Amino acid sequence: MLEKVPFEKTLFLDIETVPQTYEYIDVDTKTRELFEAKTRFLHDENRSYEQLYSERAGILAEFGKIVCISVGYVHETHQGKQIRLKSFYHDDEETLLKQFKQLLEDRYNSPYHILVGHNAKEFDFPYICRRMLINGISLPAILDIAGKKPWEISHLDTLELWKFGDYKAYTSLALLCHVFNIPTPKDDISGADVSRVYYEDKQLERIKNYCEKDVVALIQLFLRMRGDHLVDEGEIHFS
Repeated sequence: MLEKVPFEKTLFLDIETVPQTYEYIDVDTKTRELFEAKTRFLHDENRSYEQLYSERAGILAEFGKIVCISVGYVHETHQGKQIRLKSFYHDDEETLLKQFKQLLEDRYNSPYHILVGHNAKEFDFPYICRRMLINGISLPAILDIAGKKPWEISHLDTLELWKFGDYKAYTSLALLCHVFNIPTPKDDISGADVSRVYYEDKQLERIKNYCEKDVVALIQLFLRMRGDHLVDEGEIHFS
């Protein structure tokens, strides 16, 4: 099946998110009450709500925001495949979401277009949709899955593909790259550092670079899963 996926109609993506405020003390009273209600089963003497907010607010669409969406395209040439990347990143979430929506509406707007991510059906796709609605942005057709039958939803998830119907375990992108011998560039930050880099260091460009490298890893994994050769490093074009 994967070998039939048309690269010219496929968009690979990854997102980076942070809590809406860096410090729990800056969260307004009502939001704090609702956060504590949502995470009460995780709270105990070893995990305060302050710690839970630091750990989980960024991955909850009601309490976090998107600071970067990176996308990748695979182009086939006479010499082989190329990867090209583009990122939408901004301190104003509404701005980057509108820019990303414009891309989808301009270039990925038919039932034959496909979105691909890792754990994207569980995280990236719904997170983007929720934040769009919160920001008053209508959903582009490829993300608007309400009322669609499963075979009408053109989303692929490399985590789901790897599970082969097994729903018991999560396998990270990093682990899959390791077992498939996919070289991944060293980076000075990890996912756990994104909030600090954003709020303390104020280096959104570093987050963008990190996000784009994850998209490269995602594409290379997808290629290996369909039996293709990896794209040479010299054929990867960052934004």
